Amino acid sequence: MSKRILLAAPRGYCAGVDRAVVAVEKALDLYGAPVYVRKQIVHNKHVVASLEARGAIFVEETSEVPVGATVVFSAHGVSPAVHEEAAQRSLKTIDATCPLVTKVHHEVKRFAEEDLDILLIGHEGHEEVEGTAGEAPDHIQLVDGLDGIDALQVRDESKVAWLSQTTLSVDETLQTVAALKKRFPNLIDPPSDDICYATQNRQVAIKQIAPNSDLVLVVGSTNSSNSVRLVEVSKEYGAKAAYLIDYAAEVKDEWFEGVETIGVSSGASVPEILVDDLLKELARRGFTDIETVTAMEEHLLFAMPPELRKDLKAAGKK
Repeated sequence: MSKRILLAAPRGYCAGVDRAVVAVEKALDLYGAPVYVRKQIVHNKHVVASLEARGAIFVEETSEVPVGATVVFSAHGVSPAVHEEAAQRSLKTIDATCPLVTKVHHEVKRFAEEDLDILLIGHEGHEEVEGTAGEAPDHIQLVDGLDGIDALQVRDESKVAWLSQTTLSVDETLQTVAALKKRFPNLIDPPSDDICYATQNRQVAIKQIAPNSDLVLVVGSTNSSNSVRLVEVSKEYGAKAAYLIDYAAEVKDEWFEGVETIGVSSGASVPEILVDDLLKELARRGFTDIETVTAMEEHLLFAMPPELRKDLKAAGKK
């Protein structure tokens, strides 16, 4: 019997990533190179390198963009201070923030207007967290895991709400929320779950695959929060071993010892070509029987950023 691959579905690009990457491509077509991008448009080495080859210039801060140039804000979102700085520098901005991240920004503003203390569950230093917290820095405290929950101080325990980064582990977030509710019994929930549909769906698929896998390989970059979570969830749900790789060439011979079944998935910012490359490498190693494990179907699409839509329409392009 040939060695088996359990291929997760859904995997790879989500609607927000697709929209952000296409926004940069269309901006390059429309305005010509260079187009500046603040931070990595999405957290994936291959995508960033491909866009650089087409003339995108990635910068860390808006201050590095020449006055009057075009800048795209990444899918992770930016704070109002970044928008302000861009306006001061007369930059043409294209905001490729994922609409699901924008939803969390709106929730922050609403809770802040109600003068609530906001507990933001997320990873310190992550771009999405920095952008979200920047909407109401005086109202937000970051909760990074369970440590430190007991030490949290708020002004009024009856006026506390929680929100979360969109790319976290669903299980871990629920655990953190439960601990926060123990500490603050009147804790107010967001109007809807903040963990994005794509993050949840990819985790659901990997949970089905992991218990039956000797090895799980997740294609994704180390700074991609949702990709890192897939590796963690694989191990939690019974995979004997799980690794994160950017490219097929990174797989190591020693990982395959005694392995009959391999689970394969990819983070929400990973193009399918990288998964195809991995499947070819695994076929070379005798893993030719591929079974797709479908957790659910995804059909969501997001419209292009309005600034870009307007210019594309004016230029007679779609």
